[in-house]
Amino acid sequence: MAMKTVLAAAVATLVAMPAAAQSAGDKLAFLIPTLYGPTGLVVDSEARLPSGETHSAHFNSAFQAEFTQFNVALASQLAAVPLPSSASGFTYELDPTLGVFQRSTQSFGPILAERAETIGKGKFSVGFSYQYFSFDTLEGVNLDQVPAVFTHDDPASGGRADVVTTLNSIDARVGQATAFFTYGLLGRVDLSVAVPLVTVDMEVTSNASVQRIGTAPTPATHFFRDASGGFGGARLYTGSGTSSGIGDVILRLKTSVLKSGQTAMALGVDSRLPTGDEEDLLGSGAPGVKPFLVLSFANKNFAPHLNLAYQWNGDSVLAGDVMTGEKGDMPDQFLYTVGLDVGLTEKVTLAFDLLGRHVIDSPRLQSTIFRTIDVGSTFPNIHFETGSFSVVDGSVGIKINLGGKLLADFNALFKLNDAGLRDTFTPLVGIEYSF
Repeated sequence: MAMKTVLAAAVATLVAMPAAAQSAGDKLAFLIPTLYGPTGLVVDSEARLPSGETHSAHFNSAFQAEFTQFNVALASQLAAVPLPSSASGFTYELDPTLGVFQRSTQSFGPILAERAETIGKGKFSVGFSYQYFSFDTLEGVNLDQVPAVFTHDDPASGGRADVVTTLNSIDARVGQATAFFTYGLLGRVDLSVAVPLVTVDMEVTSNASVQRIGTAPTPATHFFRDASGGFGGARLYTGSGTSSGIGDVILRLKTSVLKSGQTAMALGVDSRLPTGDEEDLLGSGAPGVKPFLVLSFANKNFAPHLNLAYQWNGDSVLAGDVMTGEKGDMPDQFLYTVGLDVGLTEKVTLAFDLLGRHVIDSPRLQSTIFRTIDVGSTFPNIHFETGSFSVVDGSVGIKINLGGKLLADFNALFKLNDAGLRDTFTPLVGIEYSF
């Protein structure tokens, strides 16, 4: 009787159309898991069980049970967002003949990469940038049209079971404003901190339709109660939310270990602090450590560079089960950036980069086809598998000296493949000033 009471209460919550998701504490990480209500996708029925009780059917799918992996994809993306270079656009080195520091290169440096030069002992640089992401695809699947088939719990043995097909839309937009500060501890050692302020807007809709494969033409077996009390065959579920706050703070230590003519090499490490609220998708919910290597070459106006890094991530509820609080391992990543910056004039620098990252053992969305028992009906569907994948982006930007030591940055990041959670085009604007 207790189960009957719970199911009856669940069905009652579905009478209103469209149905609105109630997330736990209105946190965005719960938006997809609770889209269909506290007990999942339940349809009404006037069919009778052998006991004589009314049957209310519960349906499950990868979208309901596994699409929380979208949280992992978003968190991994935020953890690997290419932050603007923490190095100052103005770099200096000691001229031993004059005994003073002078600018070491005409170029103002890259925008989404690091160069090996440091800013000089006692020098200070501060900057601010804003990036906007509007995610379009996940593993090449359009986020506006994610198909998912819900199958009946415990269908009758040997029979053809009804299914519920859904067409789902996920609208996820992220704005990240980052303040960054760099101080020259020593002539070849820089200390930096990046503090991101993140805003996430997310809306999920699911158009659900009962496919009466095994019960046609009896609509009373499985249906959504419509506004007039009839046997409806479809229902729209919606959920949305907004969150904003501090993201994961990053501390960086970089040291120049080699300077030979125009060639330089630096080593460094980023420490990511889990200061962002992971349940609101503002941060990864896991600490991270990223050692990196920087190679760069700089003549008067031409400066190629190479960055190599490995991101170790800790455990987060986003990679486990956000509903129970169980933590899982956030995927590690290998990252690289190769590019060049060109000092066109003393006031204008162009920056070009190819950015890649290899995500290791992460949940991956796969498109598939659901086939009914009679093999006469097929529906598009999804499921998740664990695997590694590579993400490749291109970047083009410009740095302009507005006067003195004030620089304005403008950049466009664009995807070059479809792996992972992707934004087709990500703009960036920023300013930086050196003291």
